[in-house]
Amino acid sequence: MDPHLRDLRYFVAVAEELHFTNAAQRLHIAQPTLSRQIRQLERQLDVVLFDRNQRSVALTVAGKELLDGARKILELWEVTNISLQEAGEVLRVGIQSAMGRGLLNDLESASGYRLALHAASWNDASSGLAGRQADLALVWLPLPDSNRYRWQVLRTEPRWVLLPENHPLAGHEVIDFADLLDEPFIALPAEAGAIRDFWLGNDARGGRAPKVGAEAATPEDKLEAVSLGLGVCLLAENNVPMYRWPGLTARPLSGIAPCELAVAWRADDTRPTILEFAGRATEGGFATLQHQPQPVAS
Repeated sequence: MDPHLRDLRYFVAVAEELHFTNAAQRLHIAQPTLSRQIRQLERQLDVVLFDRNQRSVALTVAGKELLDGARKILELWEVTNISLQEAGEVLRVGIQSAMGRGLLNDLESASGYRLALHAASWNDASSGLAGRQADLALVWLPLPDSNRYRWQVLRTEPRWVLLPENHPLAGHEVIDFADLLDEPFIALPAEAGAIRDFWLGNDARGGRAPKVGAEAATPEDKLEAVSLGLGVCLLAENNVPMYRWPGLTARPLSGIAPCELAVAWRADDTRPTILEFAGRATEGGFATLQHQPQPVAS
C-alpha cells in the first residue's frame, strides 16, 4: 500500500526536527503515535529512514532521498488543493464534538460559503489546522503555537461547571470558582495542551495546581466521569444543554474569565476566500446561537 500524505507529513516533520518529541509537538500528536507511524512507513517502503540511538536521530541515505521527494509531493498537493478549494468554493471546517450542535449550519449561512465538516478529536487542539485536514476551524481559545495561526473571535460566553446534583455546591444559583479550587477536575487529554489548562481553570487558580480526577477524550467520557464522582468539569454556557444527564446539574460561575469561541486559520494561508470567510462569519455574529441557558438538572 502506498504511503498517505499524512505519513509523508509525519516523516518530513521528524526529518526537519531530527527529534521525535519535538516533531510530535509540532504535529500536535502523541510521540508514541508518531514513532509507530514512522516504523509503519519504513515497513511499507522496506527501507530504514532514520538512524536512531538514545542521544540522536539522523537521516539515512534513503531518508535524505525521501525527504526531497516528500517535500515536492506535499508542496504539489497544497497547490492543487488550494486550486480545488477555490474552484469549488468549498471550505473544510474543523470542529470538535464539544461544540454546540448547529454551529456549522449557522456558519454556512453567515458566510455564504459551502462548507465541509472535519470532525476533530480533543487530542487535536487545532481542530485539523495543524495537519491541514481543515482550512478553517471553530476553536475555543487559546490555540497552541499561536504564532502559527490567525483568528477572529465570534463570541464570548461565561464558563459554567458540571457537577453531580448531590454535590454540596449544587444548590447554589451561582458558584464562586474559588470554592472549587480543592475539587478534582475532569481534564482533556494531555495532547490538548493550552486548552486543557484553560478548561481546568488554571487562569483563575493563582498558581495553584489543579487536582485531576480523570481524563476524558469525548463528551461521553466526561459525562461518565462526572457521574461516577471522579470530578467536576467546566463548560461553555452554550454547550450546557449538550450535557443533560440523570443525576448531573450545571451552574454558572463567578470569579473566572469567560471563554472565547473563534474562527481560526493557518497564518501561512493567505487565500482571499479564507479572509473573506472570517470577515463574513464575524459580521454574522451567530445571533441564532445567542441564548441564555438556565441551570440544568436531570
